[in-house]
Amino acid sequence: MEIRNNTYTLRNCRYIVNPTGEIRKNENIVIQNGRIKSIGRELEGDEIDCSDYIAIPGLVNSHTHSPMTVLRGYYDDAELEDWLNKIWEFEKTKFTKELMKIGSELAILEMLGNGTTSFVDMYFNPDQVAELAEKYKIRAFAGYTFLDSLFDPYEIDKKQRRLKKNEYFVPIINVHSIYAVSENTLKIAKQLAEELQTWIHIHVSETRKELYTIKKRNGLFPVEYLAKLGLVNQKLQMVHLGWVASWEIETIKRNGSTVTYCPTSNMKLATGGSFPFKEMLKNGINITLGTDGAASNNSLDMFQEMKIGVLLQRQMYWNVETKAIDLFRSSTINGYRLLGIKGGLIKEGYVGDLVLIDSHFVYPLSQDKLFSHLVYYADGRYVSKVIINGIIHDKDNIQRILTEKVKLLENSYLDSINPS
Repeated sequence: MEIRNNTYTLRNCRYIVNPTGEIRKNENIVIQNGRIKSIGRELEGDEIDCSDYIAIPGLVNSHTHSPMTVLRGYYDDAELEDWLNKIWEFEKTKFTKELMKIGSELAILEMLGNGTTSFVDMYFNPDQVAELAEKYKIRAFAGYTFLDSLFDPYEIDKKQRRLKKNEYFVPIINVHSIYAVSENTLKIAKQLAEELQTWIHIHVSETRKELYTIKKRNGLFPVEYLAKLGLVNQKLQMVHLGWVASWEIETIKRNGSTVTYCPTSNMKLATGGSFPFKEMLKNGINITLGTDGAASNNSLDMFQEMKIGVLLQRQMYWNVETKAIDLFRSSTINGYRLLGIKGGLIKEGYVGDLVLIDSHFVYPLSQDKLFSHLVYYADGRYVSKVIINGIIHDKDNIQRILTEKVKLLENSYLDSINPS
C-alpha cells in the first residue's frame, strides 16, 4: 500500500498550490526523511513523474466521528435532539467495539483515499484508532469521550491516562458538549488536559435550544460559561458555533482558541444559525474545517466540505465575501496549526504531507482557475496519490482494501446496523 524511500523527487509537478495564494508551475518537490527538502529544479533520489498532477498540501478533517461510517444513512430525517437520542440508543445497546473498529477502519480508508492526511476524532475507541493510524500511516488525534449519560467521568479519566502516543497518533481530550456533562466533568477534563499537555475538543453552541438551555442553567452563554471555568484558551477547540454572540467571538479571539466549521452536518440536522466565518476571520481566529461524522453528513470528503462551506456563508450573508481560498486555508494550514505540526504548506522544512490530484479531470485548467476548481469543482474522486510523512499511498490500493472491508461489513453486520 505504501512507498517510502529516505529521499525522492516529485518531478515536474504540473502545478504546486499553496493556501498562501502561491502557485508554482512545472517544478520539483524533493522529500527527504518525511519532510520537504526543496522546491524548484533540484533532483534527488528516486524520481516520480508528477507532470500529470496538481500538488496541494494534505487536508485536515478537524472534526469527525470515525466509527459512524457504519451508521451512514441510519436516521437521516431528524433534527439534532431527536437524531442524538436515536444514535445514543444504538450506542448503548448495539455498538460493539468490534463494529466500532470496522467503522473507524472504513472511515480512515475513505478519508485517506479522498486526500485527508490528518483527522481529529471524537468517539469511544481511541485505542483502536491509534492502532489503525499506525497501520495505515495517517495522522490521527483522538481520545475517550466524556459523556455523562454513558460513562463515569472518573473512568474516562483513568482510560485516557493509559492512551499512548505513537508516530501517527496523539491523544486529546474529548468532551461531548456542555449540555451532556456536568460542571464537575468539565473540571476533570480541564485538569486532565493540563496534566497531559494536550487540548480539549468539544461541541459548542450547535443549536438555539442549546444556547437557551445553558443560559438558563448557568446564567451565561456557552462560550461565556467555558471562559468562566478557565477553559477558553489556546488548548481549546470548539466545534460548530452556529449560535455565538459577538462578545463571545471577542473572548475566543482574546484567548487564542481554535474553532471548527461543519457546514454540511449543521444544515442536515437543521441546527439553524450560521457559523460566523467572516467575523471569525476578521478577528484572526484559527478557523478549521470538519465533515462531522458519516451519520450526520454523510460524506467524509473534504473537497465537498470546502465547497459547501463557502456556499453556506454566501447564502446566509447575501454576499460573496467568503472566498474559495479561505476554505482551502481552513482545510490545510489552519488544520495543521491546530495539530501543532509544521504542515499545511508545500514549503522547505514542512512535513511531507501532500495530495496529488489528476489534472486531466480538472478542466479547463489554467493557473487563474486553480483555487476555484479545487474548491467548487474537484472532489475526492480526482485524488491519485496521498503522501503522509513522506509515505506515498496509491489511490488504487486504498480503494481495493476499502472494497474488501465494505464487503465484510455488508456480509456480517448489515442486520445489526439497520434501524429497528
